[in-house]
Amino acid sequence: MQGVTIVDHPLVRHKLSRMRDRTTSTKTFRALMRETATLLCYEVTRSLPTHAVEIETPVAATTTEEIAGKKLVFAPILRAGLGMAEGMLDLVPSARVAHVGLFRDPQTLEAVEYYYKTPEDISDRLVIIVDPMLATGHTAVAAVDLLKRSGVGDLRFVCLVASVQGVETLRAAHPDVPIWTAAVDAELNDHGYIVPGLGDAGDRTFGTR
Repeated sequence: MQGVTIVDHPLVRHKLSRMRDRTTSTKTFRALMRETATLLCYEVTRSLPTHAVEIETPVAATTTEEIAGKKLVFAPILRAGLGMAEGMLDLVPSARVAHVGLFRDPQTLEAVEYYYKTPEDISDRLVIIVDPMLATGHTAVAAVDLLKRSGVGDLRFVCLVASVQGVETLRAAHPDVPIWTAAVDAELNDHGYIVPGLGDAGDRTFGTR
């Protein structure tokens, strides 16, 4: 699928399998999400620019590399995206965090905004949107719409599981936003849940159902 990177590392596949299992506890699910997000973050940041720096090791002077430019921003879609953002911050602890509060109307399946807070200079930074599920795609599109209205020009989207429909919806609305995911499932049910999916990631992360 054009513009979509499926991260099929064995560790990612293993952890996702355990998250899909309905018998996995809230504690374990939360830990697995954090761990898998860290692995996905490694892939989505693979192309970050670097610049040369001169340092002194305990043995000799040398030229090495550091990440160039302003620190990136993780933008979790509340609330489920928070669990993924924690795992990404484990890998990039200096990153900024934007909060995108959207919920899906259970009747229309459309995204409804309730909170939005970003760094003041977010337009100058790479922004990585994180949400465990890319189901209908409406919430993802709404999140990208909000961030683009804030002037963001460099956006990437990361999720645990996407549906074919969700990918098509996001790519149709924002073909300039690449997607990283651990899996793409074929179907949605009548409630807009990915099948087989892993259920409601927010409820399973926070133990609210």
